[in-house]
Amino acid sequence: MTVDEGRRITITAIAQEAGVSVPTVSRVLNGRNDVAPQTRERVEELLRRHGYRRRATRPRAGASLIDLIFNDLDSPWAVEIIRGVEDVAHASGVGTVVSAIHRRSTSTRQWLQNLRTRATDGVILVASDLAPPVHAELRRLNVPMVLVDPAGVPNLDIPTIGATNWAGGLRATEHLLSLGHRRIGFIAGPPRLLCSRARLDGYRAALDAAGIPLRDELVLPGDFYHESGYSGGSALLDLDEPPTAIFASSDQMAFGAYEAVRRRGLRVPDDVSVVGFDDLPEARWASPPLTTVRQPLAEMGLLAARTVLRLAGGEPLDTPRVELSTDLVVRDSSAPYARR
Repeated sequence: MTVDEGRRITITAIAQEAGVSVPTVSRVLNGRNDVAPQTRERVEELLRRHGYRRRATRPRAGASLIDLIFNDLDSPWAVEIIRGVEDVAHASGVGTVVSAIHRRSTSTRQWLQNLRTRATDGVILVASDLAPPVHAELRRLNVPMVLVDPAGVPNLDIPTIGATNWAGGLRATEHLLSLGHRRIGFIAGPPRLLCSRARLDGYRAALDAAGIPLRDELVLPGDFYHESGYSGGSALLDLDEPPTAIFASSDQMAFGAYEAVRRRGLRVPDDVSVVGFDDLPEARWASPPLTTVRQPLAEMGLLAARTVLRLAGGEPLDTPRVELSTDLVVRDSSAPYARR
C-alpha cells in the first residue's frame, strides 16, 4: 500500500505504508530511542518523501499503552500474568489496559471499538482463540499482537509465549509413579485449550512408558477452577477402586480435590496423594503444602510484554514461538504409596 499524494498525509497513512504501527511512527516523531534503526530510517524517509508536517496539537490521549486481553479475570493465574506484563510496562513508561471479553462476541466488538479510539503499542491475548475477523481488524490497524498460551495450534505469523505443558504433565505423573502409585487419577482442563491437551498427553505418555494401561474411568473433565476439581475428585474417590493419587491439571482444581478428600474423612497425602499444576502463590501455604508443576506465569507475561514492545518498535524477533520450561516443585501433598 502507498500513500495517496492527493489527500492529506496522516500518521496512519505513513504507518500503513511503512508496515508499522501508529505508535511506532509517533515514537520516531518524538525522537524516542526505542525504535529499531532500520525501522526509524524507513519511517523518516517516508515522512520526508510525503512532506509530513506535525500538527501543533496535543498528542492523542491513550498513547503508549499495552492492551492485555483475557477471556476471564476470576483466577489468581490471571493476576500472575498481569504482574509480569505490568513490571515491563512500568519500566518502559507504558500503561496497561486490562480487559475481559468473557468469550462473548458483543464484548469482543466493544473491545475492538475501544481499541480504534486510542493509540496502543500492541495487544497481548491470553489463553484465547484469535478469531479471523479479530485478526484481520488488528492487522488493518497495524497493531502488533502476541498470544500467551494460545487456545489452538499457534499461527506461525503471530508470536506466541507458552510453557512446556507436555513435559510438566509427564514429570508430575512420573513423580507419582516413582512413589509407587499405579492408579493415578487425572482431572483435565478445558479440551479446547492446547495446554490442557498437552498436560493430558504428558500424563498418558508417563503411564505408557511405565507399562500401565490408561483407564478411562480415571480421567475426569475439568475447567481449571476449584469446583470442577472438587467434583472430579469426588467422582474419582467414589469409584469402587479409587485412585491412590490424583494429578489435577491446575492448582485450583487440586485444592478442590483436597476438599473432596477431606469430606470423605480421608487425608492428603496419607490416604491420597495430590499434585497440581501452576505453582500459584497459595500452593506453598495450603494444608498440606501442594506438590505442583511450576509454570512461570509472571515470566510469561513479562516476555509477552517485551515481545510486543519490540514489535511496536519495529525490531525483528529471534523466533515466533517461545516455550518456557516447567519444573516440578515437591512439597508435602505427595507421599509413597502405602498398601492398605
